[in-house]
Amino acid sequence: MSSSAVRPTPRPLNLWLCLGIPVAAAVILVLLELTDLDMDLAQLFYDPAAGDFIGRHSYFLENILHDRAKQVVIAFSVFAILGFLGAFFIERLKPFKRELGCLVLSLGLATSFVTPMKAVTAVQCPWSLEQFGGHETYSKLLSHRPDTDKPGRCWPGGHAATGFTLFALFFVLRDRRPRLARQAFIFAFALGSVFSVSRMMQGAHFFSHNVWTAIFCWLICLGSYYWVLYRPAIRAEAAPAAQPANA
Repeated sequence: MSSSAVRPTPRPLNLWLCLGIPVAAAVILVLLELTDLDMDLAQLFYDPAAGDFIGRHSYFLENILHDRAKQVVIAFSVFAILGFLGAFFIERLKPFKRELGCLVLSLGLATSFVTPMKAVTAVQCPWSLEQFGGHETYSKLLSHRPDTDKPGRCWPGGHAATGFTLFALFFVLRDRRPRLARQAFIFAFALGSVFSVSRMMQGAHFFSHNVWTAIFCWLICLGSYYWVLYRPAIRAEAAPAAQPANA
């Protein structure tokens, strides 16, 4: 078995950093509830003359960057599941069983939380609001929802989660391939950001919706990694026990 197939010792994990940044971002988002930043940013993508968002009917944004891109990530998730199942039977995949299991768990949790939270929070999409040609009344995340026959389903951002869920790759690769893990982080952050901006251009989400989504996806992937792969204490105890045998 090649050295790359041996399960590596987990690299030190700075939880103060990994948890501190998203918690700080969450606090900032709560404070931004006192401002009109979401509405001001949404106005940048709204064309009053046309009475619609500039990307609302864009073929590229809707069919390529939304539908096709989402299908690619779904296909990747399917291959991850097949890889994890194959790790129970295929010798070359067996050393990577835990990593593949962590990947599948992270991808599943980081996407499945979106729909239930949309139903619970009932936040309206920008395109449904009176300010942007719709019929619904605007309300901030932490405020009371006005009575309506059509509750919103726009918080958190589903399409943003499709990109940010790939934070899972960073954690799965960080112990075995640190450099590739950093590249995976940049890719996931960039992809999630592109998906976020594209949906803002279409009027599907406010800025804060997507930032909250990134925070949730990061914490879910971090938690999955910590629970499934991160075992530094066990590794440290196992090393001294092997020294007499080697001697």
